Amino acid sequence: MVNRILQPQEIEVFYILPAIRRELAHCLKAKGKSQKDIAALLGVTGAAVSQYISAKRGSEIQFNEKLKAAFADSAGKIACGQTMTRETQKLLQLARSERMICQMHASLGKVPVGCNLCFE
Repeated sequence: MVNRILQPQEIEVFYILPAIRRELAHCLKAKGKSQKDIAALLGVTGAAVSQYISAKRGSEIQFNEKLKAAFADSAGKIACGQTMTRETQKLLQLARSERMICQMHASLGKVPVGCNLCFE
């Protein structure tokens, strides 16, 4: 994937969304949820949860403390019945405001100096 220019939406799909699921899986596990329960709550397979927990999937991005606190809050809401989609969209919006797309884009290759395309 790094041999071509990725659109911001592709960075979200390939890197940010899996990292969000990874963080939510870790938070739900810390709340005592089983792998099977986490898979059902996140709408993924048990194998995917295993890969999130073992850092084989979604591990390219490290989130800041502000986002980690939001993940813990969202995991609690998901565990209590809030929809995964609502919480994912909230977290994705927060990741955008923290410019996680820019950080991932810069780690993948050349980014023009002063690039602000995603935020214009």
